[in-house]
Amino acid sequence: MKIGVLGTGMVGVALATKLVELGHDVVMGAREASNEKAAAWKAKMRGKAATGTFADAAKHGTLLVNATRGSGSIAALDLAGGNNLNGKVLLDVANPLDFSKGMPPTLTVTNTDSLGEQIQRAFPEVKVVKTLNTVNASLMVMPRSLPQEHSVFLAGNDNLAKKAAAALLKEFGWRDAEIVDVGSIQASRGLEAWLLLWVSLMGALGTPHFNLKLVKAG
Repeated sequence: MKIGVLGTGMVGVALATKLVELGHDVVMGAREASNEKAAAWKAKMRGKAATGTFADAAKHGTLLVNATRGSGSIAALDLAGGNNLNGKVLLDVANPLDFSKGMPPTLTVTNTDSLGEQIQRAFPEVKVVKTLNTVNASLMVMPRSLPQEHSVFLAGNDNLAKKAAAALLKEFGWRDAEIVDVGSIQASRGLEAWLLLWVSLMGALGTPHFNLKLVKAG
C-alpha cells in the first residue's frame, strides 16, 4: 500500500520504519523537503522509502498518518493540501500537548473539543481515525513486547476507515480482541485526555513502556 507519513519525530520515524519493514511504499513528509531528520531516516532505509514535503507525502499515500506535533497538526495538514488529502483515510496519532510551562503538560484543547475533531472539521472530506495516541512509539508498532494483551482504541465517523485502520494495526501485531472501537471522532476527547494520566504514570513507573488493558464483566 502507498502510505504517506506526516512527521519526522520519534513517532513518525517508528511508524514509517515499521511500515517499510512490512513492505509498504512509504513517503515521509516534512515542512521542508530538505529536512535533516527525514534525510537521515531515508538513508537508513537504504532505498526502500522516499521523503518530501507534507504535500508530497499526502499526494503519494492512499492512506495517511498524522504523526506531527499536535499543536502544529492543522498547519501541517494545510501545507499538505486539501486536494491531496480529500477522500483518504488519515490515522491521527497526535496529541494536543502543551509543554510551554514545563511538566506536566496541559492540553491545548479539551472537554468540549479535541484535536481529532478539529482536524475532521477542518478537512471534512478526509476520513479521520484517531488511534495509537494512547501508547508510546515503540508499543505502537511492537505491541507484543508487553507480556500480556492490552488495548488500543479507534475513534472516527467512517466505519470503513476504521476497518482500514484496524487492518493496519493488526499488521503491526495488535490482536482483534485488543482493538476497541469507541465510536465517533468525538471520542477523541477522552483518548487525548488520557495523556494527562499517562504522563503521571510514566513518572511513577519510571518507563513509557506500559499500557492499559480493558476488562469487562461477562
